[in-house]
Amino acid sequence: MERENTKGIYFTAGAYIFWGVLPIYWKIIDQISALEILAHRVIWSFIFVLLIVGLIKRKLLKNFFQVQMKQRKTWFGLLLASVLISINWFVYIFAVNANHIVEASLGYFINPLVAVLLGVFVLGEKMNRWQATSFVVAGIGVLYMTLSLGTFPWIALILALSFGFYGLSKKLIKVDSILGLLLETLFIVPFALLFLAYLGINGQYSFASGSLKNDLFLLGSGIATALPLLWFGIGAQKIPLYLVGLLQYIAPTISLLLGVFIYGESFTNDHAVTFTFIWIALAIFSISNIQQIIKKRKISPTATKAKSA
Repeated sequence: MERENTKGIYFTAGAYIFWGVLPIYWKIIDQISALEILAHRVIWSFIFVLLIVGLIKRKLLKNFFQVQMKQRKTWFGLLLASVLISINWFVYIFAVNANHIVEASLGYFINPLVAVLLGVFVLGEKMNRWQATSFVVAGIGVLYMTLSLGTFPWIALILALSFGFYGLSKKLIKVDSILGLLLETLFIVPFALLFLAYLGINGQYSFASGSLKNDLFLLGSGIATALPLLWFGIGAQKIPLYLVGLLQYIAPTISLLLGVFIYGESFTNDHAVTFTFIWIALAIFSISNIQQIIKKRKISPTATKAKSA
C-alpha cells in the first residue's frame, strides 16, 4: 500500500511539474501564432491519444460507445468540454507567448476556488465558512490587482473559469481522462484542419516551411499534452484526494517562477500583494479541505462498526 502511495505521488507530482514547465515548450515556438499552435496541438494530441487508446484502452473505448455514447447528455458534455479546453489551451498559449506567464499562473492558483464555487451553484454542494472566507480573501486580491494595476486580469479569470467549467463537464459525464481527451479533440480536429488549410492557401503555414525545430515541436505538442494527463490519471488513483489538492499548486508555482526569473516578466509590489491574498485564500481553503477529509475518515470506521453491530 505504501509503495503504491509513493508511486502515486511520483506520477501526480510528475504531471504537475510537467505542466509547470510547459511555458518553456511554447516559448520555443513563440514566433508561430497561438491559433496555429492550438490547431496543431489538437490534431497531434488526437493522433497520439488514439495510439494510446488503441494500445491500452481499447476495451474501455468499446464499452463507452456501447453504453454512454447512446446518452444525449454524454454527447453534450463532451462537446462542451471540447470547446472549453480549446479556449483554455488557446488563452494559455497566447498568454505565454505574449509574456503574461505570471497572470496565467494566477489563473491556475484561482482555479481550485472556482471549481468549488461551481460545485456549490451548479451541483448544489455545501460550502463551509472557511471555504467562503477563502473566496472573499481571493476576491479582495483580484479586486486589488484590478484597481492598483488598472487592468482587469482577464487572462487569469478566463483560464480559471474555462478549466473550472471543463472539470465540471467531465464530472457530469464521468469519462476516463485519456478517453475523454480523445473524444474532445475529435470534435475540434475538423476545425483545426480547416484552419491549417486556410493558412496554407494564404501562404501563412508554419509547418514544413523550412524550420525543423518548429516542425518537431509542433509534432511533439500531442505528446506534451497527453503524457502528463496519462501520468495524472495513474497517480491520482493511488493517493488521497487532499494530497492531489496540495500537489496541484506545483504547476502554477513553477510557471510563476519561470515568468519572473527566467523570462523577466514584471512582478511589482502590487503583484506581490495580489498573490499574497490568493495564497492566504488557498491556505485557508486547503487546511479546511484536509480537516474535512480527516473528519470523514474518522467517522467512516465508526459508522462501519455500528452497522456490523
